[in-house]
Amino acid sequence: MEVPEQDALHDAGHDAGHMARAVALAARGHGTTSPNPVVGCVVLDAGGAVAGEGFHAYAGGPHAEVVALAQAGERARGGTAYVTLEPCDHTGRTGPCSRALLDAGIARVVVAVADPNPRAAGGAARLRAAGVAVTTGVLAAEAERVNEEWLTYARLGRAHVTWKFAATLDGRSAAEDGTSKWITSPQARADVHRLRAAADAIVAGVGTVLADDPHLTARPAPAPDAAPDAAPGAVVSGAALPDAAAPGTAGTAGTAGAGGGPLRVVVDSDARTPPDARVLDDEAPTLLAVAADAGTGHLPPKTDVLRLPRYGSGLDLRALLTELAAREVVSVFLEGGPTLAGAFLREGLIDRVVAYVAPALLGSGRAALGPAGVSTIGALHRLTFEEISPIGPDIRLIARPIAQPSREQ
Repeated sequence: MEVPEQDALHDAGHDAGHMARAVALAARGHGTTSPNPVVGCVVLDAGGAVAGEGFHAYAGGPHAEVVALAQAGERARGGTAYVTLEPCDHTGRTGPCSRALLDAGIARVVVAVADPNPRAAGGAARLRAAGVAVTTGVLAAEAERVNEEWLTYARLGRAHVTWKFAATLDGRSAAEDGTSKWITSPQARADVHRLRAAADAIVAGVGTVLADDPHLTARPAPAPDAAPDAAPGAVVSGAALPDAAAPGTAGTAGTAGAGGGPLRVVVDSDARTPPDARVLDDEAPTLLAVAADAGTGHLPPKTDVLRLPRYGSGLDLRALLTELAAREVVSVFLEGGPTLAGAFLREGLIDRVVAYVAPALLGSGRAALGPAGVSTIGALHRLTFEEISPIGPDIRLIARPIAQPSREQ
């Protein structure tokens, strides 16, 4: 019997509402699931009441479906499961979620995004083959956005890149004498540390190391006036940047797991990093990316060196992101230096921009962004704003490049 149009619309709205909840649950896993995706799940009983909820909390832990099904218990039989990512169909650290849903007696599964990982995909097909009704594509855009780091990693085989910078209202990141501490407020700096903690790796250029001798570590701490989510009155378009992980929960990916914190990566073509640089201390693991022909004899013996091909005046950044992905680095937080930022942007390798803008003016000094391959106005890099939020006295802007045919998709 054909479903009346108004009933179909009601069902679509019903599905969207529960999937929105699943997306919100998935966001709770940010910063702790790498190299796994963030996933949320809502289970309804046969009568349509919520019986269980869950999200993937940490790599190696139970998947969202398993958590929600355990909460639902026998109420799951004959019910519906809403999942932000197609249930996996393989055995890794845990068993296949497709089998768990079948064993629980779920009658219908609603999926937002198909799994692009060929090793794990196939859950929807298995469920359909077993007689389970499967609906796909519900709130796909929202589910993709909340899981964008992992989807970039799975689809493109490289780490997802968020470029962060702090600047004055006229776009200056340092004064003429090179000083830059502090352009933004303590609240903005605390927010940066929370976002750092949610990344698998923090990347900076050797110029920043030589100029500032930074630690490049994540030191998140409570900041009463900080606003990691859009504050009341903020102008928001799309999904806000998710909250970062709590202190001590970051650093679960590959090399980043040793030493307590995100992996520190220094892009240093000619291996100019001093042997006593703070970025080489034991506070967090460090990877020094150098050219294949660079001399590294002056570095401490324990230094982890990655040799990459030269590309122009620097290194092959696409190769860097691919190598990081091979180390199970899903998300990169790019900091420090207009030259490196310009190179990443020129190669189409920036996926998201987080800018902290202070209500201050310099009039001269170092620009936040260096040459980015733009010689005429028609070639400028267009972005779209996703969030505009106050952070203490400053403003946090979140934007992402608009896909262009000549750049990486």
